[in-house]
Amino acid sequence: MFDAALRRVIDPPLNAVGRQLARIGVPADAVTVAGFAIGLGAVPALAAQQYGLALLLIVVNRLADGLDGAIARAAGPSDLGGYLDIVLDFIFYSAVIFGVALGRPEEAVFAAFLIFSFVGTGASFLAYAIIAAKRGVTTETRGRKSIFYLGGLTEGAETIACLVAICMFPGYFTWIAGIFGALCWLTTASRIAQAVVSFRI
Repeated sequence: MFDAALRRVIDPPLNAVGRQLARIGVPADAVTVAGFAIGLGAVPALAAQQYGLALLLIVVNRLADGLDGAIARAAGPSDLGGYLDIVLDFIFYSAVIFGVALGRPEEAVFAAFLIFSFVGTGASFLAYAIIAAKRGVTTETRGRKSIFYLGGLTEGAETIACLVAICMFPGYFTWIAGIFGALCWLTTASRIAQAVVSFRI
């Protein structure tokens, strides 16, 4: 929901750093994979209930996610880069919640519900992008991307806020998971409705 507005604020400094990294030959894909590997460290951290460390690793992962796109914009995007970016993002989001379930097994049902909700938003997002590409539909509302980015109540910014909130307020995980999961399903429903309108003909 806030991704487009935030892009106008965060893209200029990220693009400046991305141009410098591209100039010295840092590959965008390497930043993507390194950020993903670092972010996965949040799983054992959450399993051990080391929430401060988990938060730090999540922030580093998200910073890398912003930088890889900035490098790609400077050096030239690639289909592989776009593929890795979106696939590793979705795996990372669910991995964090899996880490919570390991550390708080008594709340694993709520973790499962949140991952279930992520599947809804992810599937509706990617399926829309596939059909949009088939029809030649494009958008740059959320910046220049390798695939069509369909918005909703729960986009990247909101998901990051959810993960941060989980680390900062772990005692409220059931509430965070329940509320954010419900918002994810509203997003999924709105995307399906948009697909019905856009792809009916």
